[in-house]
Amino acid sequence: MAATKTSLVRTDATNGNGKGEIEQLPTLFSRLGDDLVQLWNSQLALFKVEIKEEISTFARSAVTMVLGAVISVIGFGLLNVAAAFGVSTLFSNAQFSQPASYALGFVITGVFYLIVGAILVAAIRSRLAKQELVPRRTVAELRKDKEWLKSEL
Repeated sequence: MAATKTSLVRTDATNGNGKGEIEQLPTLFSRLGDDLVQLWNSQLALFKVEIKEEISTFARSAVTMVLGAVISVIGFGLLNVAAAFGVSTLFSNAQFSQPASYALGFVITGVFYLIVGAILVAAIRSRLAKQELVPRRTVAELRKDKEWLKSEL
């Protein structure tokens, strides 16, 4: 894309004298415009590809997180009931009434499952926080193109 002195001179094949004639200024501006449009289109295409990759990664992580949350809720419900009844049997020798034993069993297992769920959500959240949303390759290309344009103009 870079214009050099040799690209500004073209040989006139009809007269055969070997002398070049300088292209007209409107032609140069037209070529510059075409090159800028082509550059813009390629940058836009790179940006689209990077955004699709980022969205795909984010969507996969979000689906995994939602699936983990649903499984955690189902597991929380079923295991909490079973564990709560199991823990409440530990208090059968204590001087608690049957409902108080069940309540204490449910509280202990509920706290346990809430801790496990919080750890799972925090782990996925930290993984998503590390994910960069800025398209680094596009930004680098735009910087290179900006420097190129400065040097050419």
